[in-house]
Amino acid sequence: MDFLPPSLTAYTEAHTSPESDLLRQLDRDTRAHIMAPRMLSGHLQGRFLAMISWMIRPRRVLELGTYTGYSALCLAEGLADDGRLITIDQNEELEEFARSYWAKSPQNDRIELRIGPAADIIPSLTDTFDLVFIDADKRNNALYYELVFDKLRPGGFLLIDNVLWSGKVIEPLKANDQDTTSVLSFNELVQQDPRVENVLLPIRDGITLVRKR
Repeated sequence: MDFLPPSLTAYTEAHTSPESDLLRQLDRDTRAHIMAPRMLSGHLQGRFLAMISWMIRPRRVLELGTYTGYSALCLAEGLADDGRLITIDQNEELEEFARSYWAKSPQNDRIELRIGPAADIIPSLTDTFDLVFIDADKRNNALYYELVFDKLRPGGFLLIDNVLWSGKVIEPLKANDQDTTSVLSFNELVQQDPRVENVLLPIRDGITLVRKR
């Protein structure tokens, strides 16, 4: 996921506001005890998510892909006073881990976890969202995008993670697996969508920021 030389990555993080002690401990515990720790947002991306949230001050945030709860805590930082974040994940085995860290945060009561397939849960949501973060299985990015689109307010924002897919998007010879093909197709779908404005940011594994017109 990291395209910059390690020294430049270290420099960017050294010149980014530090993560909280709680997030730092969550990062350490995830890397020490949970499988696939590369799925964690981490310091730089986490501060970016928090900054976007502070800029928007959303009342309603939707996250697809909870993992160990790091990104949910970051997105919850900028919630409006009456704000709430709904996060969806299929992996019930990580629920206790994530909740144990949320419980130590002042945002705990404003984070709602729903366990199950996102494609089944999204249609049942009645909220109108100001900010949506899609960080789930890449093969269904296009499906999730369309399912959440009408639930996003005009002028609202979407963030989609892993849109550079470890650099495979620019390496055609490595683009023959289904995940890479799905990411490529999804990136083109967003680029051609007249309903939005978008910018692909080379942060970590790539994040696309989308504004609904």
